[in-house]
Amino acid sequence: MNVVSDRMSRTFFPSPLVGEGGSARSAETDEGCWKKRGLSRWALRTGGFQGRTPSSTPHPSPSATPSPTRGEGGLYRIVATLCFALFFLLLPAIAAHAEMNIQEVKSKKGVTAWLVEDHSIPLVAVRFVFDGGTAQDPAGKEGLVNLMTGLFDEGAGDLDSEAFQSKLDDAGAEMSFQAARDGTYGSMRMLSDQKDEAFGLLKLAVNSPRFDQAPIDRIRAQILSGILTNERDPNTIAQQRWLRAIYGEHPYARPDEGNKKSLATITADDLRAFHKANFARGGLHVAVVGDIDAAALSGKLDEVFGDLPDKQTLAPVADIAPKLGQQLEVNYDLPQTSLQLAWPGVKRSAPDFYAAVLMNEILGGSTFTSRLYEEVREKRGLAYGVSSDLVDHEHSNALLVTTATRSDRAAETLSIVRQVVKEMAERGPTAEELAATKKYMIGAYAINNLDSSSSIAATLVELQIDNLGIDYIKRRAALIDAVTLADVKAAARKLLSTDPAVMVIGPPLVQVAGGGKG
Repeated sequence: MNVVSDRMSRTFFPSPLVGEGGSARSAETDEGCWKKRGLSRWALRTGGFQGRTPSSTPHPSPSATPSPTRGEGGLYRIVATLCFALFFLLLPAIAAHAEMNIQEVKSKKGVTAWLVEDHSIPLVAVRFVFDGGTAQDPAGKEGLVNLMTGLFDEGAGDLDSEAFQSKLDDAGAEMSFQAARDGTYGSMRMLSDQKDEAFGLLKLAVNSPRFDQAPIDRIRAQILSGILTNERDPNTIAQQRWLRAIYGEHPYARPDEGNKKSLATITADDLRAFHKANFARGGLHVAVVGDIDAAALSGKLDEVFGDLPDKQTLAPVADIAPKLGQQLEVNYDLPQTSLQLAWPGVKRSAPDFYAAVLMNEILGGSTFTSRLYEEVREKRGLAYGVSSDLVDHEHSNALLVTTATRSDRAAETLSIVRQVVKEMAERGPTAEELAATKKYMIGAYAINNLDSSSSIAATLVELQIDNLGIDYIKRRAALIDAVTLADVKAAARKLLSTDPAVMVIGPPLVQVAGGGKG
């Protein structure tokens, strides 16, 4: 699970089969021009943008045919046992993070950040996001924001691309930018004794990107290459059809990377205009973790962000409910069929949010103990994995179930998934299931969200976006404990009683004896 609050997956609904929205990035999310520079002096565990950006749910490999038997179940149980053993070995160190002191730092120019000081290791991790992402792409220039995020380390200020990247390597720093549906993310990791050089480069990237023509053409060509490759990929083709069916003409229906025609129209002036509109203090959220104190950070906040405009100039984006109650079959002669089902979701701010999260965890959120895993994998061996996730955007949300199975068993698998969901909607979970899930969710939060400086920074940024308050981590266990069995059953009825949207990628469904197409 990537760093999100309470299993709320911030994937670009509804596209977990091929990444978040089919963008051309190649690392962590398959979205856009995800670039990492530096780290020439030491090795750090890489981690992509979490929260509202990359997909967090593991999915079966499209090329792997699931076993029709239960034979491999022992392997999964062995892996689960090892994971639990590792959890208890790491628990003391992670528990210390769970009780960390989060400070609110406000600079002289009014830039606010959440800070966790940790002077045990000479590293500093910075994570930030500006409101407004690929949903802000102008009509006819789809892919603009995604292209822009590939260019921040391709020259800034008086440094061209080669000079900037050389300086970044010399500083031993790592810089990353990424476009999400509703935000433009950035991050940096650096050695604390070289933070002046690193923050200086971040200042240039944030305030004065060059958008020189040669890097634009090169990054655009890389994205275009991905688009051309995806034109032959069944999952990408299916996903694009699914997004149009679900969202119609809404910006969420558009691929983040744009298309061949729209990419060709994007100019340096377009990039500069969006940068000016988007990069402003009014839509900024910042978190910093590591070997830096509040006084030093206050100065660095003003250095990097203090001269940005006060307010953003963003186009309004309407809320949209996904169009459910439809079945989309994308027929390809494949040995494995991918299944995706969508039900209504829940807003992060909704009163029944925690009830919905607990219900989802019991339904399919837990990798080895969920009802879907038990019925689809353990009892029948129809798939290597099956999962459900609550997925969330600023303007839409859903509950998504995904799996992949042998094509001649696809209709049967779909029927079983529907039946498990129906039983959850009608009866809800048991008291024993709820108690066990509460215990797990409270205990696993630290290992899922606070296991490194970068993951802590990512978590803190998401808490800011969701307006949960600086004391949320301390309050979270009580919020979960307060949920009753009746609350969870009500959430199950509310979300799962609707006829879902269904996508099938593979050969035409084979009729199930006595059960139609599932």
